[in-house]
Amino acid sequence: MNNKEFIADLAQRAGYTQADTQKMVTDIIEYMGQRFEEGDSVQIANFGTFEVKKRLERIVVNPGTQQRMLVPPKLVLNFKPVASIKEELKNT
Repeated sequence: MNNKEFIADLAQRAGYTQADTQKMVTDIIEYMGQRFEEGDSVQIANFGTFEVKKRLERIVVNPGTQQRMLVPPKLVLNFKPVASIKEELKNT
């Protein structure tokens, strides 16, 4: 499902226009992005939790040249779904 299809389906289910729905989705994503930049986590009930985690620095080896390289630490976005969604995916 692409963005256009998602917005159209969501607008129909919620009873809003597609333009209003697109604005709401955009606003939510922008707000979540601001929270992530501040290092906060975002928990959505019955869906899961998005959180920013720090990945530690590590050494990787290029398999072709056997050259070792140091990968610097970085922040990554992590998602942890609620248990009910995990179970539904396992049983599908």
